[in-house]
Amino acid sequence: MTNLHPRPSGASVLDERSPSAFPGFGPADFDVFAIDGLEPRMSALISGIRPKLEELGSRLSPELSILSGTEFHPHVAKHARRTVNPPSDTWVAFAANKRGYKAHPHFQIGLWGTHAFIQFAVIYEAEGKAEFARRALDRLDELYALPPAGQGYVWSGDHTRPEAAPHDGMSRDELRALFERLRTVKAAELLCGVHLDRSDPLLRDGEAFVRKAESVFQTLMPLYLLASR
Repeated sequence: MTNLHPRPSGASVLDERSPSAFPGFGPADFDVFAIDGLEPRMSALISGIRPKLEELGSRLSPELSILSGTEFHPHVAKHARRTVNPPSDTWVAFAANKRGYKAHPHFQIGLWGTHAFIQFAVIYEAEGKAEFARRALDRLDELYALPPAGQGYVWSGDHTRPEAAPHDGMSRDELRALFERLRTVKAAELLCGVHLDRSDPLLRDGEAFVRKAESVFQTLMPLYLLASR
């Protein structure tokens, strides 16, 4: 796997500047997704959650740029096409493309009503999915060993659903099946990352959450590098 340590282990771009403390996420942020109606939910999302996602985008894009060697840009979900159904989740995506992220391998930080997520994603619109899947299958043993045990890493094949399969309980054959589906099914997706239950105290410690996001990004960078060849 590619060397992910261009600077000393544990160091980050945050060590080189003094940003204001990130406020973290609290119960009110997750309760937004229980608000009935598109307009009321969007109003609460825009006023409460979106500024936090924008701050994470600004703070963590430089970190991803250093880790990958490519400039990253943040893209906060706008949910602009919705006319009836209110969003059940929201996010900021990080991609090496200034205009968009859906057609590219990317990283995401976001919330469902039940949990926060920090993850790598290749979704249905991504170009080169089959080629990425073939490369991943050739290096399946390395990728199977990538997420550290006991750290809550999960895999998913659908970014529109909150459920995911714990890596610690997944067999190599089950992981192989995810990549085989990505290789052969046009609408297939692949996501890997960490879910944090809404009651996790780490979410309320904003700077601890930022450090967790950096750690997840660093762990999963080999997936990004393999997908972005």
